[in-house]
Amino acid sequence: MRDIQKNYANKTYLDFSNPEIDKAQKDALATVRSQFGKTYDLYVNGTWVKGDKGTFESINPSNTSEVIGHFQMASAKQAKQALSDAWEAFKTWQYVPVEERAEYLYKMAELIEERRYEINAWMISESGKNYLESDADLCEAIDFLNYYANEAIRLDKGMEVIDSWGDINRTIYIPLGAGVSISPWNFPFAICFGMAFAPIVAGNTVVAKPAPDTPMMGYLIAKLADEVGLPKGVFNFITGDNIEVGETLTTDPSTRFITFTGSKNVGLHINEIAAKVQPGQKFIKRMVCELGGKNAIIVDKNADLEAAATGIVQAAFGFQGQKCSACSRAIVLEEVYEEVLAKVVAKTKALNIGDAKDNPNVTPVVNQKAVDKILYYIELGKQEATLVHGGKRAEVKPEGFYVEPTIFRDVPPTARIAQEEIFGPVVGFIKVKDIDEALQITNDTEFGLTGGFFSNDPATLEKAYREHHVGNLYINRKNTGALVGAQPFGGFNMSGTDGKAGGKDYLLYFLQAKAMTERPMKGVPPVLENFKFTK
Repeated sequence: MRDIQKNYANKTYLDFSNPEIDKAQKDALATVRSQFGKTYDLYVNGTWVKGDKGTFESINPSNTSEVIGHFQMASAKQAKQALSDAWEAFKTWQYVPVEERAEYLYKMAELIEERRYEINAWMISESGKNYLESDADLCEAIDFLNYYANEAIRLDKGMEVIDSWGDINRTIYIPLGAGVSISPWNFPFAICFGMAFAPIVAGNTVVAKPAPDTPMMGYLIAKLADEVGLPKGVFNFITGDNIEVGETLTTDPSTRFITFTGSKNVGLHINEIAAKVQPGQKFIKRMVCELGGKNAIIVDKNADLEAAATGIVQAAFGFQGQKCSACSRAIVLEEVYEEVLAKVVAKTKALNIGDAKDNPNVTPVVNQKAVDKILYYIELGKQEATLVHGGKRAEVKPEGFYVEPTIFRDVPPTARIAQEEIFGPVVGFIKVKDIDEALQITNDTEFGLTGGFFSNDPATLEKAYREHHVGNLYINRKNTGALVGAQPFGGFNMSGTDGKAGGKDYLLYFLQAKAMTERPMKGVPPVLENFKFTK
C-alpha cells in the first residue's frame, strides 16, 4: 500500500514571489513558446491518429497572432469508433485489480510533478492563466488523481451489510462501462483529468473530448496516459466539432455515462438529447454535470471589511471571473455599503492587466465570443445600474482578448446582470437593509453553486449555514478555490447535479451496487466469503 493512501494532503502551490521559482517558470515558458505551431494527433485505442476532417488552430488569447498548435478535427465515424474501442477495452479493464488501476493514476501524478513548470507554461499560453492560477489548476489535477485512486481502493471493499437468516450477504460496487467526458476550457487540466480518471480508476473506460479552446491540455493528458502504459482504449482523446463529435458521442446508444462541465444551456441540451432512449439502448444513461452559477458574497455590518473587500476582488476577478464559482454579486448591508464598495474599487484599480506570460493580476478572457458576451452585459448593466469602474475592452499590446475588471453599484436584485451568468470580470453591488433581505436576494436566482458570507456574529453565521442555499458556502473568505478532499465541489438547482467532485461520493456516479446472497450448502465452502470481482 502506498503511503499516499494514509497521508493524502492537498498539493501546495508554488511561491512565484521567490525569484528562483519565477525564473524557472519563465524559462519553461521560453522553451514552450519555441514549440508553438506544431500539429498534434488524436489518441484512440492507444494509437496516435489523424482526424478525418482536417485540423483547427488553438490560439494564444494573450496574443492572437500566435498559434499554440494545430489539432485534429475528428469525424462522427471516428467518434463512434473511439467509443467502440472503449467498450472493447472495458471487457478486461473492469477486472483489473483496483490497486493496479490506482497505480496508473499515482504514476501520472508523479510525472505531472516532475514536469510542473512545463505543463504550467502550456496552460499559461493556451488558457491565458497567470502563473498562480495555472499552478493551482495543475495542483488540483494531482489532487484528483491521488484522491480518486485512494477512494477507488476504499470503495473496492464494498458496502457494509449484515448477514440474514443463515444467508451470506455482500454488496460490491462494479463499473458501468464506457462513457464520455466533455470538459471545459477554464480548468483545462484539472477538470479534464478529474472527469475522465475518476470513472477510469473505478473500472470504466472513457472517450474524452476537451474544449476546443484548450486542446493542448487534453493532448498532454493523453501523452501522460500513453507514457505510463495505460492499456489501449481505456482513455481516448478526441477533438472536433461540438455537434458532429459531441452530439454523436452523447446520443450514441452505447454511451453509458456522460460527465460534463460547461454552460447551463449546453448542459441542459446534452441532458435532453442524452435522456432520449435510442434504438438498441439497454440502460438509462448517467449524467453528471456542473453548469455554472450566479454567486454572491454577503457582507454583514460587523464584518472585517478589509477581508471582505479582498475576498470580493479575489473571487470576482481571479482568472477574470471565468470560474463557475466566481463572485458576480456583492450583497452588502447599507451601514457599510459605501465603505466596502470604496475598498473594492481601490483594490481593483491596483490590479495590473497584461499578457499571461508576464504574470499580471488580470490576463485575457478566453476568446472573442467571450469578449462580445461580456461587453454586451456591460452595456446592459449601464442601463440597469451605475458603472463605477472599468466597463470596456482593455487596451493591451500585443492584441489579445482583454476586458477591464468592471464594477457596478446600486444593482437591482432582479436586473439581468444580477440574475444571468456573465462569466467574466464583472461584479454588481446590491444594497440591503438586513441579513434576511440579503439571504432572500442571494437565493433568488436559478443557480446555487457557491456563496460567501462575511460576519463576526455567531447567530448570523448559524442563519447563513441554514439558509444560504448553495452547494459550497464559505464563511469569512473568498468563495472560490475548493480543495479536493476538503471542500467537495458541486451545486444545487441549475448549477448541476451536485456531483461533489473531489468528495467521497463522486466515484459512486460511475459505479453500480451489486447485492449478492449465498445460502451455504452442507459440505460446500461458500464462494461468496472470498469472492473478488476483479481477477
